Amino acid sequence: MRLVSWNVNGLRAILKKDFAAQFAALDADVFCVQETKMQPGQAEFAPAGYRQYLFSAERKGYSGVAVWTRVPPRSVRQGIGRPEFDGEGRALTLEFDGFTLVTVYAPNSQEGLARIAYRTAWEDALRAYLQGLDAQKPVVLCGDLNVAHEDIDLKNPGPNRGTAGFSDAERGKLDELLAAGFTDSFRHLYPTATGVYSWWSMRFKARERNAGWRIDYFLVSDRAAPLIKEAAVRMEMTGSDHCPVTLDIDL
Repeated sequence: MRLVSWNVNGLRAILKKDFAAQFAALDADVFCVQETKMQPGQAEFAPAGYRQYLFSAERKGYSGVAVWTRVPPRSVRQGIGRPEFDGEGRALTLEFDGFTLVTVYAPNSQEGLARIAYRTAWEDALRAYLQGLDAQKPVVLCGDLNVAHEDIDLKNPGPNRGTAGFSDAERGKLDELLAAGFTDSFRHLYPTATGVYSWWSMRFKARERNAGWRIDYFLVSDRAAPLIKEAAVRMEMTGSDHCPVTLDIDL
C-alpha cells in the first residue's frame, strides 16, 4: 500500500499548477493533503477511482485537510473530539480494516512562539487521541507536524534553535509522541540521512539552496514499523512550499 502526504499550501492554487499530473504519478492508494485553505465546493478535483473526504476550518481560507482514497474506509471522523482544535480543521481520521490513518496539520507556534501554549495543548490532545486509536489497531499518522525533530532535520539548526518549529517545547512534544509508541518512518530507514527536507521558505531562494526543514512525516505504531517498505521525501516535486512525503507499507 502506498500512502502520500502533501501540504499543498492552498488546494485551489496548486490545482492551477501541475497537481493532477503529480497526483497521478504518485499513484497513491491514499493521498492526504494539508492546508487546503478552502471550504467545500470551492474547488473541484475528482480523480477517477477515488473517494474524497474534506475537513475545512471555520475560518475561510485557513488550514483544512483532505483525503482521497481508493480503498473504502470503514469510518471517517473529522477532528479529534476537541472543539478548541477542531474548529481549525486540523485532523481527519479514516479507519480501514487493518489500520487507522490520521492526517493532521499541526498549529504553527508563530513568530516569537506567540501560540506555543495552544500548540503544546494540541500536541497533548493529539497524543491522547492517537493512543486511544492505537489500542484498537495500528495507526499511521501523517501530515505537516510543523516541527523539525533533530539537528539533521533542517539546514541551519544553530540560528533557528528556539524559533517556531525548532523550539525545545515542540521538539520535546514530538519526543513524547514517539515514546508513546510511534516510529518516524523515514528515520527508521534512514537514521543519519542529511540534506533531506520537505519545506523551504519562499524567501532568500531557500529551495534553490536547499535550505530547508523536514517537518512533514509519516509516523506509524511501533508494531507496524517492521512492515515499512519505503519512506521517501519527494524533493523534486514542486507546486507548493512543501514537497510530498510517501510511505510504502504492508498493512
